[in-house]
Amino acid sequence: MATYTDALAQVYAKSLYELAEDAGGRDKIVEVGQEIEQLCELTRSDKAFGEFLASPIINKGERSRSLRHIFDGNITDLTLRFLLVLNERGRLGHLAAIEEAYDQLMHQAFGRVEVDLYTAVPLDGQELESIKERIHKALGKDPVLHVYTQPSMIGGVKLRIGDQLIDGSVSNRLRRLRQTLKTSGISAMRDRIASLIEEGET
Repeated sequence: MATYTDALAQVYAKSLYELAEDAGGRDKIVEVGQEIEQLCELTRSDKAFGEFLASPIINKGERSRSLRHIFDGNITDLTLRFLLVLNERGRLGHLAAIEEAYDQLMHQAFGRVEVDLYTAVPLDGQELESIKERIHKALGKDPVLHVYTQPSMIGGVKLRIGDQLIDGSVSNRLRRLRQTLKTSGISAMRDRIASLIEEGET
């Protein structure tokens, strides 16, 4: 079911992207993307609104009239028409997946990459800019950072880019050190101590 939903979301997102591009190029693509993102935020923060969009019980005609009443003049005509099409086809419940697929299309087209950044303590603006510059230099794309704080990391940073995790946290280094000591590290340490003792006796 997840694969079907993902494929469906990509189809709708691509259609919306192409319509936005035809309607006004990059500026319209960004504007529509922001509106879809704000709608998804609204469904997450307002449970009643989320249920209103996804409920199969609500009559489609009544929901269309409500959507027009709520959003006419408040969002672009293209976004409103897209919502009405989703409603007519019973796909409003897939809005979040469509928004994610649309976002990915924008990043690909604009040479961007989404990066989840985890740190032990909040970073200031200069530190974030430095990290963005390093990522840009490494990947050749402009990173869109999503910043999270995890005090358990102790220090360092973790980056998640797509399905890849780059873990440079202090806690991860300590875990690797403990694992090393559990295997060959202890015997190596004993050999080193013995060697030092022998050197001291000579």
